[in-house]
Amino acid sequence: MKYALLDRGDPLSRELSEQFHSLAAAKGLTPDDTSPDLVLSIGGDGTLLQAFHRYRDQVKRVAFVGVHTGHLGFYADWQKNELAELVELIATKEPREVKYPLLQIEIISDTSATSYLALNEFTLKSVDGTLVAGININDEPFEMFRGDGIVISSPSGSTGYNKSLGGAVIHPSIEGLQIAEIASINNRVYRTLGSSVILPKHHHCDIVPDPEEPLFVGIDHLVLQMTGVRSIICRVAQEKITFARYRPYTFWNRVREAFIGSGTDKV
Repeated sequence: MKYALLDRGDPLSRELSEQFHSLAAAKGLTPDDTSPDLVLSIGGDGTLLQAFHRYRDQVKRVAFVGVHTGHLGFYADWQKNELAELVELIATKEPREVKYPLLQIEIISDTSATSYLALNEFTLKSVDGTLVAGININDEPFEMFRGDGIVISSPSGSTGYNKSLGGAVIHPSIEGLQIAEIASINNRVYRTLGSSVILPKHHHCDIVPDPEEPLFVGIDHLVLQMTGVRSIICRVAQEKITFARYRPYTFWNRVREAFIGSGTDKV
């Protein structure tokens, strides 16, 4: 088994990385940053996002495992005191592979067309403040948006920025994407639905901004500034991310733990 390991860079994560390497060597696991079978992240969900983008070109063949140095996240299954158990399972057990949908974002500008993969979300905002853009669904005009921005989320990303905007939480087994508005302005000229919209895999949405408007484009944790953007095509990607599960995992339990509590909390 060949593995690659990324950590958050803080003292605790670095210490845990050294501990993992030592435990892995004793079990015959081989570090390989170029062509790993398994990619591990130590830190948090943000660290796993970084790991995904580093190995996104190999997403069809690698699996991911996250170790959290704080509370459990949505992508990090393992706690900081469970490294020995994790290494033992990696060395001796075939994991259950769980695949989550990804977003494909194609940005068409005056000079190029560039495609990106996102695990959590795509975010579009204006550099100058108010974003004005048309939204088409399946090549048909849907609404004219004016407001602070637009978020397109994957099912697994629906628990993040999307949820804070009032969007729905979607189970990652559902292949779709969700469009959520950031502070839309509604008047006689600009009208929007005012709620999030969920599209199935075989649908797509196009965002059509003013090509003269400078934009902030977010692909997960990456933020780019662009001008001359004529269209942004958002759809469910053909590729999926694979997580290696070495013990039982329930998405709705994780949602409950993150947002509601265990049920024993006292008010």
